[in-house]
Amino acid sequence: MKIHIKKIILLVLVAIALCALFLSYDLPSNWGYSFERRSYKVLAIIIVSCSVGYASIVFQTLTHNRILTPSIMGFEAVYLLFQTIIVFLYGDKTFTVINDKENFFLSIIFMLGFAFILFKFIFKKEKNNLYLLLLIGLVLGTLFHTITSFLQLIIDPNDFLILQGSIYASFNKINYHLLWYALTVIIICFAVGFRQFKYLDVISLGKEHAINLGINYFKKVRFYLFIIGALVAVSTALVGPIIFLGILVTNLTYEIFKSYKHAILIPACCLICIISIVGAQFLVEHVFSFNIVISIIINFIGGLYFMYLLLKTKKV
Repeated sequence: MKIHIKKIILLVLVAIALCALFLSYDLPSNWGYSFERRSYKVLAIIIVSCSVGYASIVFQTLTHNRILTPSIMGFEAVYLLFQTIIVFLYGDKTFTVINDKENFFLSIIFMLGFAFILFKFIFKKEKNNLYLLLLIGLVLGTLFHTITSFLQLIIDPNDFLILQGSIYASFNKINYHLLWYALTVIIICFAVGFRQFKYLDVISLGKEHAINLGINYFKKVRFYLFIIGALVAVSTALVGPIIFLGILVTNLTYEIFKSYKHAILIPACCLICIISIVGAQFLVEHVFSFNIVISIIINFIGGLYFMYLLLKTKKV
């Protein structure tokens, strides 16, 4: 336990150092405006990191699979389809018809509505299987991606340029007024879920063991899936989809922290996620001069790491 605490303290120090570097590096002489905008970016990174870290760890605990993330449920597919339909219908008038705030809340509503429908019908009875839920989510996600690709093919090329701002994750286009709404949701989810960490430790043993030890397994799974849906919906609506981030940070957490306790794994994963995103954003701004978006860096590294995990699992 002491070793884990020391590692977490080290991660905290690294995260603080990277955030300080990001905030202070190459500030102009009139630094007030730039520092304020960078501060909002750091807050957005913390919000997204906590959402992805918590949701990914809990999701992998429920599925007992370290190469699955909530993206398999199709949340990002629903978000991309919604953004594509808006631009397809309204074209260059999109921003006058739907502002950033309305887009943010409508995206969350559609993603949570999709999750509610899945949970309602698949978990209608306790005998239903979690893997059936994943399979249906995967199939529907593929269907939504196909519809999205079709609409993007027939959309006006000029309108597609508008759409590109939504289909790639970016911390440069955030409406900073939305951060406080997202932060409120994150605080509520963490406050509600904080006392549930002990149940996750038991659920990680497997469904049969959890039931034998007195856990209301199906009720807890529904509860965690709702929390996951809320966190993923908020983070995706805020900055856009980052597909491989969850796989990258969770497996790095498992490698560094050989522990089953979620009171350690979840905070550690959030810190590793903060370090990863701040580092990637620093590269985007000061190395690549905004010529690429952050999701390209993270998805490239995460994709390579995902292939490594598949090959490693195959050898085992």
